[in-house]
Amino acid sequence: MQFKYVTNILETQEIEYQIVALAWSPNNYKLAAATSERQIFLFDDNGEKRDHFSTKPADSGAGKKSYIIKGIAFNPDSTKLAVAQSDCIVFVYRIGEKWGEKKAICNKFLQSAPVTCVIWLLTGPIICGLSDGKVRALQIKSNKSQSLYSSESFVVSLCSNTKGTGFLSGHVDGNVVRFFITNDERSQDTQGRVFLHSVPPCALAWLQGQIFVAGCDKRIVFYNNQGKVLKQFDYSRDNTEHEFTVACASPSGQAVVVGSFDRLRVYAWNPKMSLWEETAQKDIKNLYTVTALAWKRDGFRVAVANLGGSILFFETVLRRSIWKDKYEITFVGPSQVLIKHLQDEHENSIVSSNYGNEIEDIKIMGRDSYVVARTSDTLIVGDLLRNLISEVLWNNSGKNEKFYFDNPSVCLVFNAGELSLVEYGDNEVLCSVRTEFANPHLLSVRLNERNSQANNKKLAYLLDLKTVCIMDLVSGVVISQINHESKIDWLELSETGHKLLYRDAKQRLMLVDVTTSEKKCIFSGVSFIQWVESSDVAVAQSGTTLAVWYNIDLPEHPTIMSVKGDVIDIVRNNGRTQVIAVDGNNTMNFELDEGLVEFGTAIHDNDYSRAILFLETIGNSTEAEAMWHNLTNIALKQQDLSLIKRSYAGTGNISKVFFLQQTEEIGQKFAQETGEDMNKCPEVWARLAILNGDLDTAESIYLEQVDIESALDMYKRLHKWDAAIRLAKKSGYQNLSSLKEEHMKMLLNTGQFEKAGQVLEEEGNYEQAMSMYIKSNRLARAANLLLQQPNLINDHTLVATVMKNLLKQELFEAAAEIYKQLDKTELAMECYRKGKIWSKAVELARMISPDQVVSLEEEWGDHLVENKQMDAAISHYIEAGQTYKALDAAVSARQWKKAVHIIQVIDDSQSVRNYYKVLGNHYSSVKEYSIAENMYVKADMFKEAVEMYNQAGQWEKAHNLASKYLDQSEVTSMYIKQAEELEGLGKYREAERLYLSVDEADLAIAMYKRVEQYENMIRLVEKFHPDLLPTTHLHLAQQMEMQGKYRAAEVHFLAVSDWKAATNMYRTLGMWEEAYRVAKQSGGAPAANQVAFLWARTLPIDSAIKLLNKYGILEACVDYACETYQYEFAFQLCKNLQTKVNEVHYKYAMALEDDGKFNEAEAEFILAGKPREAVLMYTHGQNWINALRVAETHEPSAVTEVLQAQAAQCFLDNQFSEFESLLLRAQMPELIVQKYKSLDMWVEALRVCRDYLPTLLPSLQAEYSNSTHNKTSAMDLETLLSRANEWALAGQHKQAIDCLLQVNTNIAEPSIVRRALLRAADMVNKFLFGQDAIETIKILSPKLIEIQEHTVAAQLYVSIDLMKDAIDTFILAEDWTKARKLAKELEPAYESYIESRYKDRLLTDGNIEQLADVDIIGALDLLVEQGQWTRCIEKAKSHSAPVLHKYVAIYASHLVKDRFTLEALNLYTTHGVPAMPQNFNVYNQIALNIFAMPNVSGPDSYNLWAQLRQMLLELNEGIDVAANIELQSKIHFRTVLLIAHFYCVRSLCKQIPSLKNVAAKISVALLRYTDILPADKGFYEAGVDLRDEGRVSEAFVFLNHYLDICEAIEDGESQLVDHTDFGQTDFPSNIPLPENLYLQDNMQEHDNIREWVLAISMDQKIDQTLPLDDRRIYESCLQHGENPCLITGYPLGSQVVSFSKSSYEVNKDAWSKLNMAAKMYPDTNANSLITFMHQWLGSPTNK
Repeated sequence: MQFKYVTNILETQEIEYQIVALAWSPNNYKLAAATSERQIFLFDDNGEKRDHFSTKPADSGAGKKSYIIKGIAFNPDSTKLAVAQSDCIVFVYRIGEKWGEKKAICNKFLQSAPVTCVIWLLTGPIICGLSDGKVRALQIKSNKSQSLYSSESFVVSLCSNTKGTGFLSGHVDGNVVRFFITNDERSQDTQGRVFLHSVPPCALAWLQGQIFVAGCDKRIVFYNNQGKVLKQFDYSRDNTEHEFTVACASPSGQAVVVGSFDRLRVYAWNPKMSLWEETAQKDIKNLYTVTALAWKRDGFRVAVANLGGSILFFETVLRRSIWKDKYEITFVGPSQVLIKHLQDEHENSIVSSNYGNEIEDIKIMGRDSYVVARTSDTLIVGDLLRNLISEVLWNNSGKNEKFYFDNPSVCLVFNAGELSLVEYGDNEVLCSVRTEFANPHLLSVRLNERNSQANNKKLAYLLDLKTVCIMDLVSGVVISQINHESKIDWLELSETGHKLLYRDAKQRLMLVDVTTSEKKCIFSGVSFIQWVESSDVAVAQSGTTLAVWYNIDLPEHPTIMSVKGDVIDIVRNNGRTQVIAVDGNNTMNFELDEGLVEFGTAIHDNDYSRAILFLETIGNSTEAEAMWHNLTNIALKQQDLSLIKRSYAGTGNISKVFFLQQTEEIGQKFAQETGEDMNKCPEVWARLAILNGDLDTAESIYLEQVDIESALDMYKRLHKWDAAIRLAKKSGYQNLSSLKEEHMKMLLNTGQFEKAGQVLEEEGNYEQAMSMYIKSNRLARAANLLLQQPNLINDHTLVATVMKNLLKQELFEAAAEIYKQLDKTELAMECYRKGKIWSKAVELARMISPDQVVSLEEEWGDHLVENKQMDAAISHYIEAGQTYKALDAAVSARQWKKAVHIIQVIDDSQSVRNYYKVLGNHYSSVKEYSIAENMYVKADMFKEAVEMYNQAGQWEKAHNLASKYLDQSEVTSMYIKQAEELEGLGKYREAERLYLSVDEADLAIAMYKRVEQYENMIRLVEKFHPDLLPTTHLHLAQQMEMQGKYRAAEVHFLAVSDWKAATNMYRTLGMWEEAYRVAKQSGGAPAANQVAFLWARTLPIDSAIKLLNKYGILEACVDYACETYQYEFAFQLCKNLQTKVNEVHYKYAMALEDDGKFNEAEAEFILAGKPREAVLMYTHGQNWINALRVAETHEPSAVTEVLQAQAAQCFLDNQFSEFESLLLRAQMPELIVQKYKSLDMWVEALRVCRDYLPTLLPSLQAEYSNSTHNKTSAMDLETLLSRANEWALAGQHKQAIDCLLQVNTNIAEPSIVRRALLRAADMVNKFLFGQDAIETIKILSPKLIEIQEHTVAAQLYVSIDLMKDAIDTFILAEDWTKARKLAKELEPAYESYIESRYKDRLLTDGNIEQLADVDIIGALDLLVEQGQWTRCIEKAKSHSAPVLHKYVAIYASHLVKDRFTLEALNLYTTHGVPAMPQNFNVYNQIALNIFAMPNVSGPDSYNLWAQLRQMLLELNEGIDVAANIELQSKIHFRTVLLIAHFYCVRSLCKQIPSLKNVAAKISVALLRYTDILPADKGFYEAGVDLRDEGRVSEAFVFLNHYLDICEAIEDGESQLVDHTDFGQTDFPSNIPLPENLYLQDNMQEHDNIREWVLAISMDQKIDQTLPLDDRRIYESCLQHGENPCLITGYPLGSQVVSFSKSSYEVNKDAWSKLNMAAKMYPDTNANSLITFMHQWLGSPTNK
């Protein structure tokens, strides 16, 4: 964290002027400072002093200096300031929201003792500490204070937690007390004393989850919330440090600053390391004691005050960044970010984690108005404009969420099919639903809009494309689910959430009542739909029609308007509502009736007076009538008489207004009589129910008042006589008969004879009823009565009268029924025919005359056809066998499927050819092409079928059909014609398919060329004429270039890799940017640079330089200009590159030199600062005069070189005198001598040497004398020997030896060579010394060794002290005795070297016995290499134990590697198991291999496990006493021993029937070690053993997990293993996957397990989870620190048996069973197991 000084806002005073307290306002705009002079200064957030005021004493008579200020604190809304004073009072000043407002004391709180400190909690009252130890709460509203607690110790400090829900108080006795004002659900901390600090906690801060304390002991201590010390910084030994006076925590609680003398220290929480670190230390000279600190709520700034009265500002920043020049994002802490609006510095937002998590990422989104931040466990979203921040718990989802900010109240977060809603300002996820449709148009959220009084939050979203779900977000309950037959592409709730509009794929607009789930289609062809803002008015567009629903409750009455263009938005502001439409480039506004919009808003806001006033102003209209109707319904529901009356008056219903007037008078009379509200009058209730048509309710009201007469009168007035009689019967009305008589009299008087007949019929008076029916001419009722009453049917006169009238009025059906009753079936049939009652006629015919049925069916069909009921006629024609009529009826009825079925049974296809055509046309129109094809083919309409497929775009089917039935030429011409038509319609793809189907690709290419669709043209050329593709591209490129389509031309140039042509095109056009781009993309940087250079040539020089600098190639272009000989331009480009000027001059000079312009080149070389190059130029041209001139003038150091070069040329020209004079002039006589020597001019050389180099004369003479010897190197043997003799006789032994060394087998016999070399050796020994001897012996000795004269060669080496070479010579001769003797006598240091070489020789020869005498380790290594392991182990055993164990480990590793694990186990069993760390891997691998072995789980495997167990026990015992063994290794091998022991016990238990259940327990217990054991084996064995024990549920879980592990092994993906079933176990979840399946050699068993698991999974009766015990975990699981029972592997239980040598224990019951089994089954290994446990654990101490 950076702690950066910003400024001084108040300078230090000359006198002591202490700042006693500082306080930042919670809104971050104000800083208050209290001085020792009892004044309060107010500063703004930039540090500018804006106001000040003086405080007052508690007692004005005591004087202004009778107190000091002890502390100040702002209230949560930053408008008040609490001032704590030492005169036992706390004043609260109202300072206002704005600067300069009048200051006034609004509260006074007198205390019993001086106030020492004060804070004001964000969520509660003022807290102050007193000198008598009391801590009190001061309530602003009641102006009262109360004691929270008392410690009887001076309160020295107070501090609040980060949430403002509680505080800490520090007392002078060191106690720190915690107290909460409001409950914090997430806090686990308790109230009361937290800890006792060693000194008074003057510097106290409550951090996030921890407490900071510092004081006069110069120690800083961090405590946790339980009072335990977490971290301590001790500065008591630092003499520069003083006592700590004050501390202040950051708002996030993750940093703290503490002040002392001249120093500030800052500590920050490191979330990665989970510890506190000191991040910054500020030493400020002359700061003196820090008296007050205040950390701004946004975390960005710290105010520091001192004893001298100065106030300093510091910034605390981790990092900062700028977002789009709009926001400054500053990390002021790991979990707190300050976002500043750069345009409005007061619009700042604080983003912080309430959980204290580090903010890992933060982004500004949603039109730069919203913020999204992430922590490890939470997601933070916020509205920056309203400063509403939410933090919700969030799982790590890979940062794949999509955020939608279209809704101003809620953020929509979509991730992996889940939609989450986060309401801004709320720290809980509002709702999470599963949906795949996160488009804002496919979901709608409404949260308490339009100032809703109730908590109204609703969400509408798509479950699928055809299902809308509406959810109440308050209760979390789905209100409604609407299914639709088509896909839905838009939906939106109304602002009040009571209506839903949605549009489907067929552009139908549907309206849903959310309360009733009723839906209806209210508009079709909709292209635009939107709710009008702040209303329940909806607007939709369909074509040029605009529909406006001012009253959405009456959707059938929209207001229709005509519009032009497409509606894009609806805007409502300034009292106007306008529809915005766009037609081409024109934007038009259509204004809606704002009054009608306002009416709907008033209704839904329950402001009915405003609605009535509005309706009175708009007059009569359809819309007004609908709105009056709506208002009437609302008034009826409200039962507001005056509103109902006014509403009916508005609709013009005067009768109802009169009725309501009467009702109101009744109510007023009731109010006068009773003194109650008239709305409580029962008569009013009843009349309103009558008005509303709810007579049942009115009846109930009258009956409740025991007023049956009024109820009967109501029914009689309304002519509801049936209801009146019903009520009278029900109520036992005594005048019922009179009521009936009155009813009958009324019916007869009013001529209601039919009704009178019904009443008489009900009463059983059938004759009079018949009379009434005949009188009222209701013959149908008379006929029914006649048929129902047998006594009437026998009255022939009555029957005749009725029949006459029935036939007269053509009531044939009733007449036929009577004839049937009279058994006159012929007459009945005749009546049925006349009355067209065909169903009954056919039914009657089937009974009396079946042969008439066919004709009746045909007549019935004809009748239906006449009445245009074609559909119904089909079946009757089929029944009648009239197939052609049935076909015609089916076609006429458009029953196409029936028609197809009918036509298929007609054999004569020609007779129905027209019908085939009609059917074909229909099925073609509905795109059922296969049926249409069948119809066309049967009608021989092949061409029509082909055209159908062509129009449908099914070219292959069309071509196949045409090829099958049409001539090829006809097909071709038809397709070409069709393609031309499609081409004319712009359907080029379809035309292409037709051209290609008849192999006319060239026509398709020509088509695309004509319409300038060159991409398609190229595609076809590439496919059908690939050889012409390059030519086509070039042709098109040139054409595009001529047409001015340069980009298109570029594409074609590049298609043939001719990027240079594209570049030249752009260059020619002056489009240098494009030329540069093409060159860079296609030609690379060199080409691009070249284009840039050419571009620069066309520009003024200053512009050219800027251009080349822009591309960073200025220097490269200077070089290129030089390379292309454009030196003038190069000099211009170097205008601002002075460093390149000399380089350009140099290159120009080189070019001039190449052109032979030497004088100009000389000048350029000199300007380039390279005069030497000019000298070299003249030297190369042998212009010695100019070369010397330039050298002498500009480069004196080159004069010698010029003279030397000129001399060399004279030497070549044999001008020796000139040569000699020039070199002497250059003072180089040595070179003269060398040159003369090279030509064997020894006389001249000796002369020059004698004259100018006398000191070198002797050596030159010697060289001269040797020069003749050098010419003898190619002499024969005789010459060499004679020369050697001559040199020897002359005393020149070195030269003589050189001659002898030249004798070799190429010129002499080996014996002669031997004698020559031996003579040379003799001469060396006698005559050569020093360096000559050394050089000669190094040449001579190897030659002697070659001829096997090792002793002579060794003697020569010894003579020059080359002892090692001498020893190597004896070793080479295998004369080990001489070698040892030489080393012993002359160089003892080489004795070990000789022995090492001797061992290597023995190793090479394989002489093990001799090697063992010399080097046992080498011998053993040799045996290992030869694979003689037994012999190696025996020899190692005879040497020492460490050697033995080393080779045993090597052998064991070899065996384990070769999978001979049991042999390795036997090896260690035989030779012991030493606790050597280097062997631990071998021991571990042996155990792991045996654990993974198959077929070792049975009762016969006991000995194997016992052997492994014994080896591991021996290892563990060795580890326990060994030193320097890591604890991790000890724990591991103890665990491995436990596993081996459990396997051993399990093998024993399987031998004894009574212990089989223990074996199953051990198999389950072993699962806790599956991080060591093969996991698939462990779960397989546990599952099988449990299955055998009948524990099917647990066996299923284990075997199912076994199959999961096997799948993961096969796929190689360990993350595929799901461990969720074992969350309540101690089984490890992170297990290594075995390389191979445990049952890979027994796949039949694996398949059996799979089948068993599948069978069990289908059995619903079996619980497929693990059972839990009383501990809420699985029964075999151990809790932390608990040891298992050594017999069962399960928890020990309540009764245990302990042992003397170990902390391990066994369950007492299991131990008893084991001992009993040992007695009952002596032939088993039970006694062996008990013996081992005694050996391992000791004897039992409690049985």
